[in-house]
Amino acid sequence: MKKSLHAFIKEELIDRIKTGVYKVGDQFPTENELCKEFNVSRTTVRMALTQLVQEGYLIRQRGKGSFVAEPKVNQTLSNTDDRFTQQLQAQGRKGKITLQKIEVVPAKDTQQKRFNIPENAPIQKIKRTRSANDEVTQYEVACVPWDVAPGLTKEQLENSLYSTLKDTYNISIHKTTEIVEITLADKDISHYLECEVGLPCFYIETVAEDKDGRVIEFSRSYFRGDKTSFRIERFYQDN
Repeated sequence: MKKSLHAFIKEELIDRIKTGVYKVGDQFPTENELCKEFNVSRTTVRMALTQLVQEGYLIRQRGKGSFVAEPKVNQTLSNTDDRFTQQLQAQGRKGKITLQKIEVVPAKDTQQKRFNIPENAPIQKIKRTRSANDEVTQYEVACVPWDVAPGLTKEQLENSLYSTLKDTYNISIHKTTEIVEITLADKDISHYLECEVGLPCFYIETVAEDKDGRVIEFSRSYFRGDKTSFRIERFYQDN
């Protein structure tokens, strides 16, 4: 299938941003300038620029034009010992985890089966946000059974949960299973991500197990699609 003109132009402009032709903070060419360069209509250029704004490559400032945005926060999904703050530090950014709410709720139906615990057994439901340079990029809702790690504190939860489980409760995460989807921010998600309702977000559902296959944590995480990208690393054994 032949690629549409606006898709071609968008890809070309993304390449220029990624290769430094247009640098962070630079004012972007106007619609008229791009129309002349690519010899296309204003409608075609506007579609490309709108998508670049939606995908987080450009920022529009009323009365001033469009500017190249900061690079998206890049996180590694594959096996890595680097924690959130370490990954951001490597990108020259300051990471921060903020506990929004923690409550103890009784296990019902799905949660009871997921954790293989008795009905009404206490579960710690944890809501946290993660920020890069004080800009929220992730909202997470995690559940940890009380008998796994009783009495998790604010101080512990504003650091790496997995490090806390290992250092304080002698529980090591042996395996995580993650499902990645695209979703749109609803009212609750947009509140925590500080974005408009309907913003495209990455949704990651994670089940964490110890070496015996016991489910230690279940979480749902929402990442701003305009602020986040993911790197996936695969290692292959020689035949």
